[in-house]
Amino acid sequence: MPGCLPINIDNLLHLRGVESARVEFKASWDDAYTGIQVLHTICAFANDFQNLNGGYTIIGVAQEQGLAVLPPKGLTPQEIEAAQHWIRGKCNTIDPVYQPILSPEVVDGRYILVIWAPGSDVRPHQVSDMLERGSNRSYYIRLGDETVDVTRKPELLTQLMQLTARVPFDDRRAQQATVLDLRETKVREFLQDIRSDLVNESDSKTMYRCLRITVPVNDHDVPKNVGLLFFTQDPEQWFPGARIEVVQFADNAGGNLLEEKFFNKMPIHEQLQGCLSYLGNLSTRRLEKTPDRPEVGGWVSYPFQALREALVNAVYHRSYEAMPEPVKVYLYPERMEIISYPGPVPGLEKSHFDGSDPLPPVPARNRRIGDFLKELRLAEGRGTGLPKVRRSMQENGSPPPRFDFDDARSYFRVTLPAHPEYIVVLALQDAARLRAG
Repeated sequence: MPGCLPINIDNLLHLRGVESARVEFKASWDDAYTGIQVLHTICAFANDFQNLNGGYTIIGVAQEQGLAVLPPKGLTPQEIEAAQHWIRGKCNTIDPVYQPILSPEVVDGRYILVIWAPGSDVRPHQVSDMLERGSNRSYYIRLGDETVDVTRKPELLTQLMQLTARVPFDDRRAQQATVLDLRETKVREFLQDIRSDLVNESDSKTMYRCLRITVPVNDHDVPKNVGLLFFTQDPEQWFPGARIEVVQFADNAGGNLLEEKFFNKMPIHEQLQGCLSYLGNLSTRRLEKTPDRPEVGGWVSYPFQALREALVNAVYHRSYEAMPEPVKVYLYPERMEIISYPGPVPGLEKSHFDGSDPLPPVPARNRRIGDFLKELRLAEGRGTGLPKVRRSMQENGSPPPRFDFDDARSYFRVTLPAHPEYIVVLALQDAARLRAG
């Protein structure tokens, strides 16, 4: 029988395509101790405080310094059955009731149990510490890799309450579309790319539900917005502006337009991949061999990792709700600008982007888009992308990137200055063309 997890089990165990903070390992199972911890963690993942789409608890796998110890210790089939029965029963004590997805798996010939707890549509949830109805209940969230009781933490509890029944736009039902608008071939291509066993599910309805891109409504299923963004031929049919535009100028704004390139009429991850390939081909590279070093050095006009992280960030964190403006990439002789709309969510300030202050635990705008991009190995874990932009620019010998947005937070712009030698090369080429003319 095909697995019901949207992620490849090997990738999950090695934390590929999912942040370590969203995975909890438990070496063994017992009702009294492990069970209570697992129940609180399920509640925390369901509350999805940072809109990262919950997380996974893996029972039967020990951990060391946050990493899985493999091969797994494993559970007996009897322990797997008992744990599932206990978890399903105790999850009925969560208020409102919440049931995670339980997926027994076999790894290296040993049984483990994966508990997948996606972000809930009816948060916040609370659960009793003593597992008895009528006793004190607590609200739990995930902060980093810890499950935290915020019942007596007024500031965090207030933030959690502000998320009451608030579903991120990408995870909402798309009542304006039908399941027939989804392209099964694109869903299977995606599952093949991320090596999910769900690709072996022959029934498309079951496959869509397991991937959580559809949801039952009355007597039929309707797609979610994330399904239309990733698995239709033209997302702009439902979300105007869901495209990427690249514009190349001969000089600064107001100068001659050299070329325009639109990435549209394809799913947003294919737009992203196509645009990255296009920008990579435009980049100029110079290699240098020095007599005192065995490796080849040099520079590139724009380091690929920097432009990749900046563009992925734009696609991931932009709004697709009533936002007709596309992601824009402007190429000038001395810089590249990547602009998305609107600006950062409240709580993020400019000091969080230049590295002056650590990233606060504010909810992300899109939880499902981020999940899918991470599983495709396009996006990084939360808070790691922009530091990589700064680091790759520095390692290339380029000036530091700039991050800015206006007071109204109507846009967010990443500016990548070109490598200084690249600017000199362009100036020399322009001078040569003038002389030749």
